[in-house]
Amino acid sequence: MRFAAVAGGLVLAWQALVWLTGVPAYILPGPWCTAAALIGSYRMLAGHAAVTLVEMGLGLVLGTLLGGACALAMAAAAPVRRWLLPLLVISQALPVFALAPLLVLWLGYGLASKVVMTVLIIFFPVAAAFYDGLRTTDPGWLELARVMDAPRAAVLLQIRMPAALPGLASGLRVAAAAAPIGAVVGEWVGASQGLGFLMLHANARMQTDLMAAALVVLVAAALVLYHGVDYMLRRLLYWLPKGQ
Repeated sequence: MRFAAVAGGLVLAWQALVWLTGVPAYILPGPWCTAAALIGSYRMLAGHAAVTLVEMGLGLVLGTLLGGACALAMAAAAPVRRWLLPLLVISQALPVFALAPLLVLWLGYGLASKVVMTVLIIFFPVAAAFYDGLRTTDPGWLELARVMDAPRAAVLLQIRMPAALPGLASGLRVAAAAAPIGAVVGEWVGASQGLGFLMLHANARMQTDLMAAALVVLVAAALVLYHGVDYMLRRLLYWLPKGQ
């Protein structure tokens, strides 16, 4: 109900902006014009949306695995941490958007370059959030493990890792929200399919209504991905208080 109210309010605000400014439809199409393009081109939009969803899903899975492994390695060994932490910072200091043309050059116009671009964006929030959770484990639990002479591997896997799962969940939610950025930017740079490619193609032909329809579909796909991840996390981490 709340989502429908928010969506309805945004549509009304969009229509009011079009009415009040009198902006031409080729600059800013209204909701009804966009809806007509969405209905008239739904098969094409669905095909391109499926490609973008695959890119986002694969990037999310691989970025999560890479970020989680990096966080565990940094928490397990100080020498590894000293080497990996600067690489984490460098990965965010470099504008990942500037890497997109190189990725397309190296990996081609297919799926691989878009998935790698998505992984680069997702990797950092997952690694940072999981690592923060691993290093902020309750000191009392760690002291009890030390008193009981628990092996370091057991402490990491059976105490620190479960305690860090809420932090990992937060990083995954951020990653799910950011996944469309990597996929679409990669498609803008070089692609033959996907919603980003469709938006550029429509822009070149001044089909602004189709561009807006593709954007609506992209928002819907991003919401589906985010809420799917959120639902899965709430089911897996059922013991956490509601809202975490």
